Amino acid sequence: MSATGLRVHATGAQCLVEDLGRRGLTSIGVGRSGAADRGSLRRANRALANEEGDAALEVTFGGLVVEPVGGPVWLCVTGAPCPVTVDGRDVGADTVFSAPAGAVVRLGTPERGLRSYLAVRGGVAVEPVLGSRSRDVMAALGPDQVAEGDLLPVGRPGGSQPTVDSVLPLALPARDEPLVLRAVRGPRDGWLAEADGLVSTSWVASERSNRVGMRLEASPAEAGGGEAPVLRHADDAPSLPSEGAWRGAVQVPPDGEPVLFLADHPVTGGYPVVAVVVDTDVDLAAQARPGQPVRFRWTSPR
Repeated sequence: MSATGLRVHATGAQCLVEDLGRRGLTSIGVGRSGAADRGSLRRANRALANEEGDAALEVTFGGLVVEPVGGPVWLCVTGAPCPVTVDGRDVGADTVFSAPAGAVVRLGTPERGLRSYLAVRGGVAVEPVLGSRSRDVMAALGPDQVAEGDLLPVGRPGGSQPTVDSVLPLALPARDEPLVLRAVRGPRDGWLAEADGLVSTSWVASERSNRVGMRLEASPAEAGGGEAPVLRHADDAPSLPSEGAWRGAVQVPPDGEPVLFLADHPVTGGYPVVAVVVDTDVDLAAQARPGQPVRFRWTSPR
């Protein structure tokens, strides 16, 4: 008998239903949204023989507790590596495992990284909104944030069966090691006095970061305890009208502290974009904890 759902007993800091997002709607002001770390979502779904875009649970900093209801389920946890137990028995992250109805599945605090993904065979089958089951926190669009007591329906599995029992873990630096992000220069680097300041400065992920964007502050240590250097708009730069925004864009507000747009970014922006981060590295950026050192390095467009 297949499971009918997952009963939520605890959510941790934040738990959202996410898939690969809403495509083709930016012309009407609707962003794509979707999983902050798309690669981790895809790995979990492939391990379970789901469609790679099936909805799963994005769990921020652990703390999720769920119980299968109506029958057993097959599960996989990817992304930020965290302790995973079934009725207190360790099953580990990045593995395919089963949990019977009534079991307690618990995700602990990640060793490194920020966001873990709990996928279930058949996908989380909440009602889609505009073609996606993703929660867009900026637009308040999609299914509500997962709450204690929710019963999340599970979809009917496809015909294929899982053929692996584990997946490669996500490679993440330790919390005190820099997260290095590859970036393509421009398109508005000419609006800054010194665009190379992006790659020559040691940055730190701010506590103000969220799914909309990773806000960056210059490392105080680099400034020798004084005022940290920031990127500065060029004195002769013309006013820049709002233009389309995209995931991975590094936008520089007047305060000189860049913002790297993540999954729930706005569809337009009026600050100059000094660089665009390589798409796969945006997944890594979504795993940065507050206080994580961040460095950029230029790369060529492919």
